Amino acid sequence: MGNQQNRGQRFIYFYFNRNEPERIRQVVPAHVEYWRSLNMEGYMGGPFTDRTGGLISFLASSLEAAEEIMRHDPFVSADLIEQKWIKERIVESHAAA
Repeated sequence: MGNQQNRGQRFIYFYFNRNEPERIRQVVPAHVEYWRSLNMEGYMGGPFTDRTGGLISFLASSLEAAEEIMRHDPFVSADLIEQKWIKERIVESHAAA
């Protein structure tokens, strides 16, 4: 876990959108741009194939920092999130030392 401690903790942001497809379509560009603009190391994210929500994985220094990042997501600002969870994930590496 050595390298992980230096860069931050890995968080998984799992969310489902409200059933408002037209509003969601309007906000998607801002949502995508927001996450890209953060230029976070370790970022991976995208929508579910049925477009009901998405999953974003990223590094942050703490749970509070991760929650602050989520709070500024345009989907959150536009009240388009029905349910959301954030969990810290332990990443185990199986690479040879």
